[in-house]
This record gives sequence, C-alpha cells and structure tokens, in this order.
Amino acid sequence: MNNRLKVLRAMRDWSQAELAGRLEVSRQAVNAIETGKHDPSLPLAFRIARLFELPIEEIFDDRSE
Repeated sequence: MNNRLKVLRAMRDWSQAELAGRLEVSRQAVNAIETGKHDPSLPLAFRIARLFELPIEEIFDDRSE
C-alpha cells in the first residue's frame, strides 16, 4: 500500500520518533509503514488520519501503480 506518511511527517518537521510518540507506537513501526514494509491496522490508520486531520484515503492508497 502506498502512503504519504513520510511527506506529511516531514511537512511538520517531525522525526520518526516524534510521530511514533504521538501515535503511541514504536519508531520501527513508523519506519515500516513509511517504507511500505507493513500496512497499519485499521485503528492505527484512523489515528494517523485524525493526527494529520485528513481522510484516510488522502494518506493511504491501496491501488497498484
């Protein structure tokens, strides 16, 4: 699944560790989501969307390129 998490995080000048703290997950989890190695659970995807004040579909895209 493609996502804009890294871009959104960078726009706020947050480190992976800072974002992880805000989401109550590990920095490794944030890295795995950003690099596409892991898809977030639905509850985590909703927390990410609320944190960035965006609809989930503006952050995550399940379409293949």
